[in-house]
Amino acid sequence: MSDREEGKEEQPPAQSKGKQGKHRKEKPWDVDGTDHWALQPFTKEDNPSGLLEESSFATLFPKYREKYLREVWPVVTRTLKEHGIGCELNLVEGSMSVHTTRKTWDPYIIIKSRDLIKLLARSVPAPQALKILQDDVQCDVIKIGGLIRNKEKFVKRRQRLIGPNGSTLKAIELLTECYMLVQGNTVSAMGPYKGLKALRRIVEDCIKNVHPIYHIKALMIKRELAKDPALAHENWDR
Repeated sequence: MSDREEGKEEQPPAQSKGKQGKHRKEKPWDVDGTDHWALQPFTKEDNPSGLLEESSFATLFPKYREKYLREVWPVVTRTLKEHGIGCELNLVEGSMSVHTTRKTWDPYIIIKSRDLIKLLARSVPAPQALKILQDDVQCDVIKIGGLIRNKEKFVKRRQRLIGPNGSTLKAIELLTECYMLVQGNTVSAMGPYKGLKALRRIVEDCIKNVHPIYHIKALMIKRELAKDPALAHENWDR
């Protein structure tokens, strides 16, 4: 072995950086214990200049809702005004509309206001419907009218969702942590995303002839399994 070769130190082979880690950098805020799913409140200070353009939504309501909407409209107007949203109740056309104003600072509140008038048109009481303006409450209007052709079967299966003295509906509400209203050809639901997803599946399966009690039992078993820390990361299919 030559002197030149002796002087050389063995160096480990250089690890080639793949495309995946090319732009990865340490994030100072990404520390242990950070809840990435936590909802951060959006305040007026986050958007002091307001919105640049006006957005608006409108929806029609049935004739039988006119009397009730006239009664509660002052409360709806007052609540929306706090968020910088303007609203209008047109009794001639039978429609409700919401629009942003110069005082609107939250860009997403107009979507929440659109959901509010949609729920009011679907017979949801105003005190309940106004909760949709909260950040942690979402809504879903499930259309069930077109899932089955036979009218008699549809009415029977829709009644299953309510159950005797509303017991089935109450059980679904407790397990999904959602508010639920069965009305005509739709089911209106309000609550967290996870609960709304479970509730939609229960409603659609019920109209397709799967009794809600099966889903209720499954949700109750899952709730018990989730309490046991030993089974928290196991497969629950069996």
